[in-house]
This record gives sequence, C-alpha cells and structure tokens, in this order.
Amino acid sequence: MTTIMTPAEELLHLLDIEQLEVDLFRGVGGGGETTTRIFGGHVIAQSLMAAYRTVPDRLCHSLHAYFIRPGDPKIPVIYQVDRARDGGSFTTRRVVAIQHGKQIFNMSASFHVVEDGWDYQHPMKDVGAPEDWPNRDELRASFVDKIPEKYHADFMRQRPIELREVAPRDFFAPEPADDMNQLWFRMEAAKGQDAQMQHCLLAYASDMNLLGSSLRPHGLTWFQGKVMTASLDHAMWFHAPIEFADWHLYDLDAPWTGGARGFNRGSIYNQNGQMVASVAQEGLMRPLHKKD
Repeated sequence: MTTIMTPAEELLHLLDIEQLEVDLFRGVGGGGETTTRIFGGHVIAQSLMAAYRTVPDRLCHSLHAYFIRPGDPKIPVIYQVDRARDGGSFTTRRVVAIQHGKQIFNMSASFHVVEDGWDYQHPMKDVGAPEDWPNRDELRASFVDKIPEKYHADFMRQRPIELREVAPRDFFAPEPADDMNQLWFRMEAAKGQDAQMQHCLLAYASDMNLLGSSLRPHGLTWFQGKVMTASLDHAMWFHAPIEFADWHLYDLDAPWTGGARGFNRGSIYNQNGQMVASVAQEGLMRPLHKKD
C-alpha cells in the first residue's frame, strides 16, 4: 500500500539525503516549491544537510553559496563534501552539487562551538500577527482565474511552507512599491526535528520571496512576463536556536538594483522578536523585450 505524504513530509524526506560513500551524498531532485527546475532553497538546504552529515558536534553559523546552473528536478543531485578544516572552535566545509556531470551549485559553510558573548540586535518591526494576513492558498485562489487553465493545478499545488505576506501586491498588475516588505512563515511539521534539520528547513525557506524585493520598486512580478529572474548567490548567518514549527517574520529589503541585477537582504525573527538569522542574495532581473 502506497503512503501519500503531505508536502511538508515530502520536504523532510528530500532533506534526509542518502549517503553513497564517505563525504558523498545523493538528494532527491524533484518536489518542494517548483516543478520546472529545482528551487534554490532546495539545493541550499540539501547542501547544508550534506555538510552536517560530516559535522556532528557543532552548528552552522554561516554559509555562502553560488548558483551555477539550473537544477534538473527529474534526476537526483549528487553532493560532494570537502572537509576543508576541523579546528578547535570552527569547522569549515565546502559542498559541490552535481547533475549531468557538471556543478550546478557550490557552497562554503562554517560551524562554531557554543560560546558566550555580548548580545545586541535590531528590534523586530510590528506588522501585525500572521492571522491578520491571507495565507498563500487564499491569495493564489484570488488570482487563479487570471492564468491559463492548464497552469491552474500547478499554481494551486500545495506547498510545504505556510506563508502569509504582509500587505500582498497584485500578482499581475502591481504598482511600484517600497522595496521593504515582510512575510510570516512556518512549517508545523518541523516540530520535534533536531537543530540541524531546523537549520536546513530555515535555509530552504530563506530563498522564498527574497529576490522579489528588488522587483517591487519597478512595479514588477514574475507573472507579467517582463523580467527573467534567477538567484545568483546566497549567504546566510544563523544567530539563535530555531523552532520552525512556530511563526517567523521575514523582514526583507532591496537597497540596490542595476545592471540587470538586484541586491536583496532579509532578517528573520521568531515570534518573540528574537533575530534568529540574516540573509543576503544577489539575483538576476533581466528585462524581457517582446518581439514585434
């Protein structure tokens, strides 16, 4: 009898990567946010999990990565881990993701023992509670009639992360808006997962809506057919313990766009107002010119 998994259970499954050999792992390529290519957060999270399989005694504090080629969701991804350094306080790993014999992604990650120090953070903005805003399914349902019927099923497909945008924009006719924006997100199935999986789940979610910040001042979204977008790189810093079953606020901005690229940043807070992570990413935003 075949067991049907929920989208959240599928995400936990695809992050439970298979070990093939010492420092060599295989991850599921399909599933998660997208169907036409591998979602950026998917390969970030699997790469981080591959690194974690070689670092049992400390948690990641930062990662820096480059997206090199689009991922093919029809085949698995191979992850090769290089044990760059095992130090007394810090451990460093490099992970290369491979498909069709070529690199599609590479990442360096650093892991740190727990130490005491001075504490300071920017406060979390007051943007209302998650329940004040429509969930992703409700928001998409309000726009589904504006896309061709053959795309309806994929557009409304259930996804693993529960997401609520603060003051969402029109998908198809957006007005130019401030680059600063926020969303709430969580995955209730994260409850009870270990600290390493919590990091991987947040890394997965950190790629959601991030690049969209740089589109806002120009009155653009992905649905208009006016812009080609792709994540070019991704950096993330973990500051505090994560319980991703609970709501987290993603506070986003994009201080610069130019040269067909946009620079995007994010701060992630738990519902108690503690900053748990920071994110930065540059993305492609190439104008698409319709042919006469």
